[in-house]
Amino acid sequence: MHYIEVDNLGFSWDNEPVLNNISFTVDQGEFVILTGENGAAKSTLLRNIMGLLRPNEGTVKISKTNSEGNKLQIGYVPQTLNSFNAGFPSTVYEFVSSGRYQQGKWFKKLDEDDKMHIERALKSVGMEEQRNKKIGDLSGGQKQRIGLARVFATDPDLFILDEPTTGMDKSSRASFYELLRHNTEKHGKAILMVTHDDNVLDEYYDKRIHLVREENSPWRCFSMSSWDGRS
Repeated sequence: MHYIEVDNLGFSWDNEPVLNNISFTVDQGEFVILTGENGAAKSTLLRNIMGLLRPNEGTVKISKTNSEGNKLQIGYVPQTLNSFNAGFPSTVYEFVSSGRYQQGKWFKKLDEDDKMHIERALKSVGMEEQRNKKIGDLSGGQKQRIGLARVFATDPDLFILDEPTTGMDKSSRASFYELLRHNTEKHGKAILMVTHDDNVLDEYYDKRIHLVREENSPWRCFSMSSWDGRS
């Protein structure tokens, strides 16, 4: 089942083409990575997919339902999530917990299932030991991590992640990629992730979309190549 379907997408900034002839799908249970050189418009492509920008050509379709026929839940993590107000009065745990309230639980007591998702989300980004810290006391990288943890706590069907491992060390990144693989294989989640860490991801992803500069282009315009990951 296609959760994302991109067909012949083209996009320009002020009539300057930056993306051309982009076509791919992201299916339920599939881990797809999006790669390319710096400035290859990877974040721009994600913003087109999310509806934050409008393509000049082609279409983007996101499924309205998940594989069970319920409304598709999307967890989007942009490239920078660390611009929290220094005086934000929440603790790390309270902030990540708020992701569970999106599941129709406003003003309701969180149950054991909610707490399990919160604990798993904190552990996935290596922030379980900082659970009682105030957000304003965190570093930029730590704020990025808890923003990511909050999205994980919502338990979405589709993850759209823009360089989510910013600020993580090598061990934390490996644990995070294991979690993503687990979510696709065991829980049928779909993942589209921008990354520069593709050299260590071969054992995790199912498909790679690589943006490449078009030859003889007067602008920095990128098209795509793609290939499967694990055999």
